[in-house]
Amino acid sequence: MFPRLLINLDEVEQNARKVLDLSKKNGVELVGVTKVTLGDPLIAEAMKRAGVEIIGESRVKNVERMLKAGIKGPFMLLRVPMPSEFRKVVELFDYVLVSDPKVVNGLQELADELGKELKMIYMVDVGDLREGVWFERAVEEISQCSRCNVVGIGTNFGCYAGVIPSSKHMKILLDIKEQLERNHNMRIEYVSAGNTSAILMMERGDLPQGINQYRVGEAIVLGTDVTNGRVIEWLSQDTFVLEAEVIEVKEKPSVPFGERGFDAFGRRVEFEDRGTRVRAICAVGEQDVDYRGLRPVEEGVEVLHASSDHLVLDVTDAKRNVSLGDTIRFRMNYSCLLRAMTSPFVEKVYSRA
Repeated sequence: MFPRLLINLDEVEQNARKVLDLSKKNGVELVGVTKVTLGDPLIAEAMKRAGVEIIGESRVKNVERMLKAGIKGPFMLLRVPMPSEFRKVVELFDYVLVSDPKVVNGLQELADELGKELKMIYMVDVGDLREGVWFERAVEEISQCSRCNVVGIGTNFGCYAGVIPSSKHMKILLDIKEQLERNHNMRIEYVSAGNTSAILMMERGDLPQGINQYRVGEAIVLGTDVTNGRVIEWLSQDTFVLEAEVIEVKEKPSVPFGERGFDAFGRRVEFEDRGTRVRAICAVGEQDVDYRGLRPVEEGVEVLHASSDHLVLDVTDAKRNVSLGDTIRFRMNYSCLLRAMTSPFVEKVYSRA
């Protein structure tokens, strides 16, 4: 069945092992993040085989899926929990990222009621403008939670505003940790200050001592670092490959004919006049993937555009004559993989070696 996603579990495991080895050399605990794969139990299992202990997830249902499949924690909730899911969070997770004293108190009350130890990591915004207390107010706010089980502080980079982590950012966090411990008698065990975008700091050897936890997904599952705009050369990029079937091949002009408005998604698309070209359509679309994140494996194949169900390619310069019924392979970026794993119309095919 097409489209299908070919998932190489051994390559995922090897990526996880390599990232884990680098983390250990830098005194950093690695949390393996499975959220981009919809909490796929086989991906979590591959990370566990590599030696990753904590699995990071953003959705309660994904952890329920993994538990049902026999994946044992500990689990970390990466998204600040909704009040409506507090009880589930306490029941299922061992660690949770938090960003408000009311959330901390609510979770602590439930944890005490259920006799569960829930370790909370308070998020600090050092510039990316997503979750967390702004760093200049962090000590004042986090110190309000001194009687609760807040065992660490953390931050996020890249995911929202594309901020690249630096030693300056890390030192801000370490200073906050020092103040909380010295002035407010809090024991801050974890400084969870990195994701894939911060791996480069470990590679260069300029990660300040005291940063002791990273939460990594993209590097493990794709071998890339979108925030820094790079392929991580010492990791594999053949972990997930999309195969799509060709349903039409035609010669057509490269510029539309007639007055144009917007496409089905409200976008105004620009076209370059390159004369008549050979165009192939594959049976996969925006309902299944983010077409902008597709990278054809074959040289000479170019992604042009997509609608809900159709992916349009220029195959004029392909090394073979693309024909009806052929399959085209693509590597993907993070957003593309996220949508492909979520789509029920994309078959998942697993392999080892």
